[in-house]
Amino acid sequence: MKDKTIDYVLRTTWLAVTKMYNEEAAKFESTMATGFALLSIDPEKGTPSTSLGPKMGMEATSLSRTLKSMEERGLIERRPNPDDGRGVLIFLTDFGKEKRAYSREKVLTFNETIKNSVTPEQLANFYEVAEVINNMISNKNIYNQKEHSLK
Repeated sequence: MKDKTIDYVLRTTWLAVTKMYNEEAAKFESTMATGFALLSIDPEKGTPSTSLGPKMGMEATSLSRTLKSMEERGLIERRPNPDDGRGVLIFLTDFGKEKRAYSREKVLTFNETIKNSVTPEQLANFYEVAEVINNMISNKNIYNQKEHSLK
């Protein structure tokens, strides 16, 4: 582990998590992206389609494909937003709510298993380091944009 970069550890860990969730989802002819979308949609009030992408960290094109697939499978339905005539709200169908509960169970199982395998201090350190990384990236503290702009 000594020679591995922080970036490498982040990427390989996330790839392993993604693979694990996709393997679980495949048992039910689904994907991790679908499960994540199900968990990001408010099960009672619906969610504006425009807020899903940022909430999930997905590009519009990928999100559009995921939502189209979910609609075709009967997991969601789109309804006009009564507060914004141009907007669309995404609602879970009963089938979508059922699959959301399944996705939630899988995420909670993962979280509990990890929490039971590390100390509270290790977990707190993990969250702290992740927050530092996210803040540094958000505040553009890693690469100063002025230093790296083309002249």
